[in-house]
Amino acid sequence: MYVCLCTGATTQAVADAVASGATTCNQVAAHCGAGLDCGRCRRTVQAIIAAERPRGCPEREVVSSSGRG
Repeated sequence: MYVCLCTGATTQAVADAVASGATTCNQVAAHCGAGLDCGRCRRTVQAIIAAERPRGCPEREVVSSSGRG
């Protein structure tokens, strides 16, 4: 499905950008162009980032400097 009609960026293109490490709308825009023109798709891009991020960027366990968690 098209996410950005201005650039023709698809849901898959945005998901690929996130899988490549994009975590913000600007980073996605640099990767596939979504959000560069009118900006109407930015909410959708943010939703895709939120949905894809858990798969592409697993959270890390934070360990204190004392090593006790």
